[in-house]
Amino acid sequence: MQRIITHSTRSIAFRIPIARTQRLQPLQALSSVQHATPLNSRSFAISPTLYKKKDKAKKSADPEPVETVNAAEDPFDLSQLHNGISTAVARLKDDLSKLRAGGRFNTAVLEGLRVHLSKDSKDTIKLGDLAQVVPKGGRMVTLLAAEEDVSSPCAGSHLKPLTSAIVSSNLSLTPQPDPHNTLQLNIPIPPPTKESRDKNVQAAKQAFEKASGVVRDSRGALHKRLQDLQKKKLARPDDVRKAHDQMEKITEQGHKEVKDAFDAAKKTLEQA
Repeated sequence: MQRIITHSTRSIAFRIPIARTQRLQPLQALSSVQHATPLNSRSFAISPTLYKKKDKAKKSADPEPVETVNAAEDPFDLSQLHNGISTAVARLKDDLSKLRAGGRFNTAVLEGLRVHLSKDSKDTIKLGDLAQVVPKGGRMVTLLAAEEDVSSPCAGSHLKPLTSAIVSSNLSLTPQPDPHNTLQLNIPIPPPTKESRDKNVQAAKQAFEKASGVVRDSRGALHKRLQDLQKKKLARPDDVRKAHDQMEKITEQGHKEVKDAFDAAKKTLEQA
């Protein structure tokens, strides 16, 4: 009985290696087939996943688009009001500088006169482009015609239209030819009178009212735009309210700048 068991054990031991050999042969054949196939063939199954991951990483790295607000829809864009006030103040100061101040005559007033060189033409030329205006001290101004007039066919002929332009202006000036230079005009500046002072103050007041009107118009245009934004619901009511408060403060400051410029000029003109 013991030999039979031993034989059976040997038989089993003998059969097991054969069974393993038979099972390994198809695996070896399959392995040889797999190695014969290029390894990169597996990339068809892997690459789409990798591309998707790369695309997600790229999208996460890209900055999110920033929403831009149109200036016309921005309630806090007050540039229109700022520009209007700046223009009004600059023009007012320029107009006031052209008036007599402190008994002195501003030569820019003469240089800005328009001169008709020919009676047959409506074209005009700025006096400052035809002659040089030089203050000589005291109450005298000298006008020197351009040098090229000496060699031109109508040399010295510009003096007559220059004189006409000065006399016909509202400056109350009387130019006189210089006895030693045919291209020079001497213009005495009369002392200011009460009438001339009042006239200058009135002109300054008109310039002040004009500048104040520009400030009001600029404020009105902005106020209308804010109302449209609120009516069309393009801006939050709270933002419109804050922008309106800023508008009123800026407008108040603009009116103050205009009035301060006028008051300073008026004081100087009355004491001239």
